Amino acid sequence: MQFLLSRSRRLRAATGAMMAVAAAAASSTVSGAPDDKPIAAVAEAVPDASIAKLKAEYRRPGSIPFPKENPYTATKASLGKKLYFDTRLSAANVLSCASCHSPAYAWGDGQPRGVGHGMKQLARRSPSIVNAAFGQIFMWDGRAASLEEQALGPIKTDVEMNLPVEQLIERLKAIPEYSPLFQSAFAGGGISPDNIAKAIATYERTVVSGRAPFDAWIEGDEKAISADAKRGFALFNTKAACTQCHSGWNFTDDSFHDIGLPDADIGRGKFLPGVVKMQHAFKTPGLREISRRAPYMHDGSVPTLEAVMDHYRDGGIDRPSRSAQMKPIALSKQEQADVIAFMRTLTSEMDPTTVPSLPR
Repeated sequence: MQFLLSRSRRLRAATGAMMAVAAAAASSTVSGAPDDKPIAAVAEAVPDASIAKLKAEYRRPGSIPFPKENPYTATKASLGKKLYFDTRLSAANVLSCASCHSPAYAWGDGQPRGVGHGMKQLARRSPSIVNAAFGQIFMWDGRAASLEEQALGPIKTDVEMNLPVEQLIERLKAIPEYSPLFQSAFAGGGISPDNIAKAIATYERTVVSGRAPFDAWIEGDEKAISADAKRGFALFNTKAACTQCHSGWNFTDDSFHDIGLPDADIGRGKFLPGVVKMQHAFKTPGLREISRRAPYMHDGSVPTLEAVMDHYRDGGIDRPSRSAQMKPIALSKQEQADVIAFMRTLTSEMDPTTVPSLPR
């Protein structure tokens, strides 16, 4: 709580400066400014300390966090990658973790809703695993307390990969080349549910978004993003109030909110039935790589970033569970376009992911 309060104070301290940038930049745009020079001049006129404090909230971390009970090793991550891409971890031998969380789709699947066992459509969209290492709780409804728990969940769930743990162990033990890999990764440990989960989770933690144009900008390169994106950053932190939920370098508060979508799914409310605000509440997704992750929301019901902005502008369905942060916002079309321009600067050129050779 102390951290949240101090962050709020820092944001308020920078708000005046950023609104000045936004207003002046908008004026430059109206007058037909052909490039970024007018807004750069405005930014220079604003107290550097105020903008610097705000930018500091979004600086990339220097390392990937790994839990002490499951520390990183290269052999464990390598094993985890093989398990992640192996379709033999599903009952029908056709689905792998990568089927729903593919590097080709920014580690999602590009579909409105996931597809599970028997090619049946699932109830929710497959969330991206990008930057999952920095998460505190997992799944749209928060039912997994760790990445290790999350890793096994879809494998054994009947509507997803549909392979009971007992059968999973038997199947992997029947593949001769897997046993030595487990022994190497776990100091003589064998194939077990715990070790499978630890290996997959270790690999998933290595999936981190690359350095984006936004990162270059906050590090001092004023030419890294456009004038409209700079205006969008100001709006994102002030008038548009996006940071009430999308905060920090990964742009998520890792919490749950009902944002007023017309869906009967109660999300987090299933686990907290007595908490009104958790009904229809879903986890706030991070925004890194967001322009490659359409369609949006937990049910894939919003096709574009433009439609996302329309939804937040209107405030969603008004009901008792709707988040207190969800209120109609008077944003012009230009302001919405500026926020979108900013969000697009969060997309990086991620290194290509090779599919590993699998044990036989």
